[in-house]
Amino acid sequence: MRVLPVGEDALLVEVSSGDEAQALHAELLRRRAEGSLPVGEIVPAARTVLLDGLSDPARLAAELTARELPAVPPRAVRTVEIPVRYDGPDLAEVAAHWGVSAREAARIHAGCAFRVAFCGFAPGFGYLTGLPSRYDVPRRPTPRTAVPAGSVALAGPYTGVYPRSSPGGWQLIGTTDLVLWDHARVPAALLSPGTRVRFVPVASTEPAT
Repeated sequence: MRVLPVGEDALLVEVSSGDEAQALHAELLRRRAEGSLPVGEIVPAARTVLLDGLSDPARLAAELTARELPAVPPRAVRTVEIPVRYDGPDLAEVAAHWGVSAREAARIHAGCAFRVAFCGFAPGFGYLTGLPSRYDVPRRPTPRTAVPAGSVALAGPYTGVYPRSSPGGWQLIGTTDLVLWDHARVPAALLSPGTRVRFVPVASTEPAT
């Protein structure tokens, strides 16, 4: 674990894996809830956790570096099911990269249990882990200037769903009508770190080959 100061009242904690980041995030949330950690924001990422709004960051930095990392917590109970049409323009290219048919690529993806590792890029965008490493795919060499909202996409080890239209270089394998970010909803984001996610194919639009 490495703890770095960020400005006057924040710390960035670096760990060696996504599981360790999730474990640390869960422990820090627990401590804030019980009142033993006065902090404004706790923001997890791939292998870091940012703590912002600290009154004594130097003291907390010393405390964190003296502690062992907590055990990886059990996976979140909450599960979100996302109906998906496997009709994305990059599905055939992804299937070829995996050495399978488009239908089989859809089956592989829908058969995985995903978890939101962290959120970022855009409000409501979750970085989902769960695909085995042999199914990692590269980003597109030339990003699209506009990816439609609801696009289900892959990049590296992650799956994501674009909550709104935006530029993006991920491989698009499907679409969903589910709303990922809604200002009228509490909370506005459908996905949050730790949430389990399952993609449910819309049978009538599964790829034919």
